Amino acid sequence: MSTPSDLADRLGLAPGARAIILNADDFGMCHAANTAIVDLLTAGRIDSTTVMVPCAWSPEALAFAASRTDLDVGVHLVLTSEWTRYRWRPLTGTATTLVDADGFFPADVAVVERTADEAEVAAELAAQVQAALDAGVDVTHLDNHMGSVYGLLTGRDFLRPVFELAARHGLPFRLPRIMDGVGADAALQATLHDAAAAADAVGVEIIDRLWSHPFALLGEGTPAEETYEQVRDGFIALLRAVPAGVTEIYLHPMVDDDELRAAVDYGATKRGYELRLLADPVVLQAIEDEALVRIGWRDLRDLQRSSIR
Repeated sequence: MSTPSDLADRLGLAPGARAIILNADDFGMCHAANTAIVDLLTAGRIDSTTVMVPCAWSPEALAFAASRTDLDVGVHLVLTSEWTRYRWRPLTGTATTLVDADGFFPADVAVVERTADEAEVAAELAAQVQAALDAGVDVTHLDNHMGSVYGLLTGRDFLRPVFELAARHGLPFRLPRIMDGVGADAALQATLHDAAAAADAVGVEIIDRLWSHPFALLGEGTPAEETYEQVRDGFIALLRAVPAGVTEIYLHPMVDDDELRAAVDYGATKRGYELRLLADPVVLQAIEDEALVRIGWRDLRDLQRSSIR
C-alpha cells in the first residue's frame, strides 16, 4: 500500500485520519438526479456534488447551488454524452472537433482522446466553469465526466488545460495520487505520479485516492442480478477498507423513475440503490463505526487559496 501525501496533515486532521469525501456526480443531468442530490445534500448525507453544465436539467441544479452557497458544489467537466436517447452538446457550439456526426459530444471517451483539439477542449471546459460562476454558484472544485481528460484509453490526455483552468480559478481537481484499492497497474501509477507532479507545479490540490463501486448493477437483467442488500454490503466493505489520507468516494444517486429509465440505457436500478444506501442507517452506522472523517471539497479549496504548500 502506497503512503498518502501530507494533504490530511495540511488540512489539520489528526495523525492517521481516514478522511472521505462522499461526492455525487451528474447533478443537472436530469430531474431524477437533481431531486436525489438536493435531498442528500440538504440532509448532509453527501459532502459534495458536481454539475454537468451542458445538460438540459442543469439550470435547476445551478439555481439550487446559487441559493445554497454553504454547500459544496463543483463542476463536472463534460466532453462525452454516453446515452442513446438523451444527449447533450458543447456550450461552445457544434463547429468544433468536440462533436460527433449528429452534433453531440461523442459517446466514447476514446473518440475524444483521438480527435478533440486541445484548444477547443480548453475553451469548452472554461465555458462550463464560467457558466456555473455566472449562475451565481460558489464553485468549490472540478472533476470530470467519464474520465475523458485523463488519457486512460489512448494515452492522450487533456490535463494541462484542466490544471490551468483549475489554477486560474483557485479550484482543486479530482485526481488521485495513488491507486490503493483500485489495482496494481505500475504504468498507470507512473502516469498518476507525473500528473500529480504537474498539478503540484501549478498549485492545484488533488486527493490521495479516488474510489467507487461498479457503475452498472452486476448481473443486471439476469437471474443473478445484484440485490440492494448486496450493493449495500459491497459499499460498506469499501468504506471499511479506506486507509489513512483523503479518499473521494463518488456515486451517482438518482430517483429510479420513468424519466430516468427513459434517459439511460442501463443502470437505473443501481442509481436508485445508491440513493437508498446513502440514507441507510446500516451505512451511516458503518461510517461511524469506522471513525471515518467526512470533509468537503471546500476544505481543499480553502487550503489551495491560502497557498499553504
